[in-house]
Amino acid sequence: MLYRLIKFFLFLMPPEQAHEFALKSLRTALKLPLIGSWLKSSFRPENSEPVQVGGINFPNPVGLAAGFDKDAKWLHMLKDLGFGFVEVGTVTPKPQDGNPKPRLFRLPSDRALINRMGFNNQGLDAMVQRLKNRPEGLIVGGNIGKNKITPNEEAIQDYILGFEALYDHVDYIAVNISSPNTPGLRDLQEEGFIVGLFEELQKRRATKTAHKPIWIKIAPDFSNAALHGLVETLKKAKVDGIIVSNTTVSREGLSYSDSHISSIGAGGLSGAPVFETSNRALAEVALHVGGEIPLIGVGGIFNAYDANEKFLRGAQLVQVYTGFIYEGPWIVKNIIKDLKSL
Repeated sequence: MLYRLIKFFLFLMPPEQAHEFALKSLRTALKLPLIGSWLKSSFRPENSEPVQVGGINFPNPVGLAAGFDKDAKWLHMLKDLGFGFVEVGTVTPKPQDGNPKPRLFRLPSDRALINRMGFNNQGLDAMVQRLKNRPEGLIVGGNIGKNKITPNEEAIQDYILGFEALYDHVDYIAVNISSPNTPGLRDLQEEGFIVGLFEELQKRRATKTAHKPIWIKIAPDFSNAALHGLVETLKKAKVDGIIVSNTTVSREGLSYSDSHISSIGAGGLSGAPVFETSNRALAEVALHVGGEIPLIGVGGIFNAYDANEKFLRGAQLVQVYTGFIYEGPWIVKNIIKDLKSL
């Protein structure tokens, strides 16, 4: 009830402004002597069961997807919200502004968002400085991408720069070649690039003192046959985990008029409308992976039922994003609590 009231006022603001305002307000509240202690207690999941994936011990299986904390600015606060892990980024080697505003749109009737942010971030150097002060006990992944101005034939260098800069400061690396908001990025989801990139990253990882997983995030907009082919490529590349999935470019199933959706324009759709699409992709990937590669389920998770549907289709971990915005900061606690009754 409390968050419904808060959300009402937040949704009166433009989405990006509301995002910044809400996070700053919550961070301030958590620092207050009495209110902060009560809030932390109210957010903390009870009796959560750790899960080990890829050699990492996650305190619980509910994480925050990349895109929410693009610059690793909010990690201390996000730890207080009970997340089992947080994926920061997508970060690019050089800072970039992203696409022109407005670029984030709510579809409340469908519990959805459309975004065309375009990897807006402050760059690797700024992120690394923040990660040096990351909170203890929080699992953090680093989601890396390429700069918009980098041509695809040179993209591998951007991913290498991201890998080298973040490796010592995160618990895993996630390669993002599936965002629909950087022109040509999804064209990199082909065998030659993926295998070549992972061979290079794995060669560099072999020189490190610690072995950390390298995951890849894929799009949901593939046919089942194409997903089969992609999985064979990912096996060949020896990826350590597959995040299924990024946002969709589809607009099917929305309750808004075609003219309203057209007025919003391009961008990736997330939230409830992508639930079934991402579930189909997850189940298909799981079928062909055969348990050989850990899977992380993303897309349309608002509650324990949604999370459990991902687990039933083969996910070992899940990530929320849009559900966090619509359900509020108690989402992790509620999912963990309600999973026990399913």
